[in-house]
Amino acid sequence: MNDKNKHAPLFEKLKSFSRLESMSFHVPGHKNGKIFTDLGKREYESILKLDITELSGLDDLHAPTGVIKESQQLAASWFGAEQTHFLVGGSTVGNLAMLLAVCAPGDQVIVQRNCHKSILNGLELSGARPIFVAPVFDEQINRYTAPTKAMINEALNAHPDAKAVVLTYPDYFGCTFDLEEIVHDVHQFNIPVLVDEAHGVHFSVGNMFPKTALEQGADIVVQSAHKMAPAMTMAAYLHVKSKLIPTDKVTGYLTMLQSSSPSYPIMASLDLARYYLEMINKDQLQLLNESVFEFRECLDNSIFWHVESNVFGVNDPLKVTIQMEKGINGLDVAKLFEHEKLFPELATYNQILFVLGLEPFEDWNWLNNAVQKINEQLKFETKHATIESKIDYFPDTIKGLIYSYEEMKNKKTMFLKWDDVFEHVAAEAIIPYPPGIPILVKGEVVTTQHLNIIKYLLLKGTSFQNVNINYGLNVFL
Repeated sequence: MNDKNKHAPLFEKLKSFSRLESMSFHVPGHKNGKIFTDLGKREYESILKLDITELSGLDDLHAPTGVIKESQQLAASWFGAEQTHFLVGGSTVGNLAMLLAVCAPGDQVIVQRNCHKSILNGLELSGARPIFVAPVFDEQINRYTAPTKAMINEALNAHPDAKAVVLTYPDYFGCTFDLEEIVHDVHQFNIPVLVDEAHGVHFSVGNMFPKTALEQGADIVVQSAHKMAPAMTMAAYLHVKSKLIPTDKVTGYLTMLQSSSPSYPIMASLDLARYYLEMINKDQLQLLNESVFEFRECLDNSIFWHVESNVFGVNDPLKVTIQMEKGINGLDVAKLFEHEKLFPELATYNQILFVLGLEPFEDWNWLNNAVQKINEQLKFETKHATIESKIDYFPDTIKGLIYSYEEMKNKKTMFLKWDDVFEHVAAEAIIPYPPGIPILVKGEVVTTQHLNIIKYLLLKGTSFQNVNINYGLNVFL
């Protein structure tokens, strides 16, 4: 790290400003933390002193010339981007902005089907026509991963006028693929590659992690800093490194989509997250690596599940997945972990995902005792999964929507009970959360496979981001 990088300019400016003990005759209404309910004042007191507005010397996210500009430039230097933007609305706002900047109504866009819902929302807002490319199913890990290079090339040859290719790297479970080769092929068509790298901000540290999307030639990359780096929730980055995309368009849409009163604590946490990543050294990575191996070994001490193998350097070692043995239901086992105050990131009927942090895990007794207690409890309980085999979510390799988003705007809809929706066209997406990847996309025909998995997940109490999920679905007439 260069000496000039050994600081976090935005955070340091906020910190020095808070020490002035100035009188606030400006927003926000808590007046530097002086006005706040006693119910939460002690817990919020320190952060409220940093929750300031665009005062003299504190710069403006929408027209940065001072400390915010400097902080973003330091981030661009670290991540290898030509331009980096701070996002205060999570990766969601970055995904929306990159799609709106690249796509116009009617444009065809090649999209990895198992993408986050924010990608689909961005496509709908832009009026683009998605060409979905299905991911492949990996029998070894029993889930879908990503499309192959051959599948992307097939879509490119069928739709050479596409305005962009949108990919997710890594996936929710930390699995990656050879993005560099795909980017190379896409660029032969002079088409940009947009990457949702929400779970890969820490790949920039190198060594024990896979290559970043920017290193592999992606044109725009969005990262959720808060997911895997120590940043506040909703803190994210958008990086641009491209000859194919006008950067002023990206900036313009971010100005429209982001709050005119962005959170300074969130922005400062982005400054600090970059600083934290830059300060990690080889010795720290070695200790982290040893901790990951020990965590996996402790977790693997069960006859009811096994820890999924992980190729370090290819997949993210901080994502640890356990695969349920036949007859054991992951959704039920996850509740047992929660009872022991160990909260995993995600559970499905056959898998549970644990996300480790960038510092070594230390509570070994807690973990060992929890695993032992859960093992004992499972010896007396048999949790049978009603689904034991692969469900084919994506029977079509390459597929478009039945209607364009423009057509959907003008179509009438009706709410139908689940028993009546078969072969109707969905007027809303069905989204289990986490991970926020739709089982059913707005504009898709409802199939038997859709109905089977939705009913099963409902039976097991899965959380959905749909208000009326227990009753039925809005469909187009």
